[in-house]
Amino acid sequence: MCVTKTGVSPDQLLFYCRPGFEDDLSGELMFHAERLGWQGHVKSLTLQGIVRFVVDEARPANLLHRELRFDELIFARQSLVALPVLSLERDNRLSGIVAQVIDSGWSFEAVWHETPDTNEGKALAGLIKALTRPLESLLRKRGALRRKAGGRRLHMLWTAGDSVQLGMSFPGNRSELPGGIRRLRFPHAAPSRSTLKLEEAWHAFIPRDEWDSRLAQGMQAADLGAAPGGWTWQLVNRGMHVYAIDNGPMQRELLASGLVEHLREDGFTWEPPSRLDWLVCDMVDKPTRVTAHMQHWLTRRWCSEAIFNLKLPMKRRW
Repeated sequence: MCVTKTGVSPDQLLFYCRPGFEDDLSGELMFHAERLGWQGHVKSLTLQGIVRFVVDEARPANLLHRELRFDELIFARQSLVALPVLSLERDNRLSGIVAQVIDSGWSFEAVWHETPDTNEGKALAGLIKALTRPLESLLRKRGALRRKAGGRRLHMLWTAGDSVQLGMSFPGNRSELPGGIRRLRFPHAAPSRSTLKLEEAWHAFIPRDEWDSRLAQGMQAADLGAAPGGWTWQLVNRGMHVYAIDNGPMQRELLASGLVEHLREDGFTWEPPSRLDWLVCDMVDKPTRVTAHMQHWLTRRWCSEAIFNLKLPMKRRW
């Protein structure tokens, strides 16, 4: 249960996003709220990656959360049902937190402490570490933190040492990553940091237990807009043979692998000699043109699977 008859009730949804994308996420949330027939307004913390959708009607916020599927959102890193922001006494932070949890009637299996993805947020790490064990002990004693609670998780968003907002996430409608951010290690052999974009896309779209079959050694792939080879490196690292299509230069080590055929051609006009297993594309062009070209490939069945990146306009991403 998320609401009690006598206690505090969640009146809003709390979302995380990349700092600087708050307006884009706000527009996306208002679009979906109108589509689903909900009345509300957004509040955002500029450059902190935090957006709140406050419900302006009697229906509980958890109903909207169930209707608004996290995996359908573009700009959200995390999606939570949230209670009002807490202002804490600096000499007794735990009492206020525990009181709100008990008043809400919430129960959960884990507690995650999170901060904005900023330098100011990172500065709160010491305080959070000091509070974690004592808080969990109190929550267990009060019956809120349990071994079994339907997989629910309590998220505590700290924006200052005396300000925290409590949110709840539910299995199947949330990110399973702290802060909604996947932390990937840059492979130093790769020619550019763009290599991480393709790896992150694989994590997002391909279940980990399917990697060996869907990203298998010996597969054939094409990389449109390949230079200097960030995405090609990921394909070669999986043992694939790659057509690297780009008029620009490729990393020498990639070409020396024997798995890359570099063709100095236009990615919009090149055609594969036979059907490929994979197409990846990170060409810098208008999203409509890239999308149309991907459709061209897929309708002609030139590849079995494809991942492509769209460069959204900086001033109007939503």
